[in-house]
Amino acid sequence: MSTAWAPARAAVNVMLTGVPDYDWHVGCFGTACGNLIGFWDRHGFPDFYTGPTAGGVAPLDAYGPNRGIRSLWATKAGQDGRPTDEPGHEENYYFYYEHAGPDPYVLFGRTEHAPDCIGDFIGLNQNKWKQLNQECDGNIDGYSFVYWDSSGQRRVNFVPGPEAGLPALDLQSGLRAWTAHRGHAADVFTQLSDFNPNVPDGAGFSFEDLRAEIDAGYPVLLFMQAFHTRSRQVGSMPRANPSIHGMLAYGYFVADDGTRYVRYRTSWANGDYEFSAWTPANWTPEGNLNLPLRGVIGFHPLPKIVAVERRAGQLHIRWHGPAAELYDEETGLAHPAHWYVLEQASRLDPDHFQPIAQPNPAHEATVPEPRGQGTAFFRVRLVPRGRN
Repeated sequence: MSTAWAPARAAVNVMLTGVPDYDWHVGCFGTACGNLIGFWDRHGFPDFYTGPTAGGVAPLDAYGPNRGIRSLWATKAGQDGRPTDEPGHEENYYFYYEHAGPDPYVLFGRTEHAPDCIGDFIGLNQNKWKQLNQECDGNIDGYSFVYWDSSGQRRVNFVPGPEAGLPALDLQSGLRAWTAHRGHAADVFTQLSDFNPNVPDGAGFSFEDLRAEIDAGYPVLLFMQAFHTRSRQVGSMPRANPSIHGMLAYGYFVADDGTRYVRYRTSWANGDYEFSAWTPANWTPEGNLNLPLRGVIGFHPLPKIVAVERRAGQLHIRWHGPAAELYDEETGLAHPAHWYVLEQASRLDPDHFQPIAQPNPAHEATVPEPRGQGTAFFRVRLVPRGRN
């Protein structure tokens, strides 16, 4: 079930604030990842997008003067500050939706550009691989792929092997590699949904898992695909990617009758009131999709100290890290989802670090400069809200 309105009565209605809502561009998972990474650019990771659009801060939409944000997931010559004679993702990989022929750079005899956008790293639109996880060949234009653990267990920081061809890319490994390209680190997981008929009872990603991710401040990518379809004929490819769609979950809703809903960005810029019930039935946002939720991709960018400055016998330490805000529509209250503790140690031993500042949602702290103890090491640690 999907609706462009929220059910009239709710027992719980929680969402993350400030989530971009970009319209589809050269791939649903390019767009969905744009919404995801645009969210984090606005919430603690200002280095994720640094182009000229909207003053270097990922905007909330991709219309009019904000269209350049599309370069976050698909670079293009002459767009968003890129030189007009420098082909990017679009020129080298994309002809038109579901094009199954060779990529443009092959047909035109061009050298591929160095990876520089999300789409480059996740394999979006790149027709390079055979027998991806023994499911399909890919990727046709508009498509991406995930290597799922068929047992329904959570697969964390997985990197595909060379079996399908090199470079081996999928959504999970690509998001981690792109984050490293931007100078940060992330933990990424994939997991099939708990109602997926191919998953053993008691396994898989559940609605409670979704609640836990949102409550902890992390949007979740939704991978929509028919449960029993692994490939299809597209053009000259007999085993091309099956029909899929990518969306971004950023909230949840539990109605008074107990029905559980997911709130998401459709990747079509449909606005704030798109929901589907957590069931194995097809999800049909705006009537444009008839696919169930095969699984999810979770993305946890990690905090990083970016500056240490001496100030009159003190150290001023700044870091980048998650800074999401969680809003409860029933109470009208919002609070920061991420709190930090700054820790210090005299040697690089994880067990030796001790807190030197109170838990705080801020991304900076000023502490006394260490005296008489030789080298000092600092780290910042995410903690449950308001706890050390």
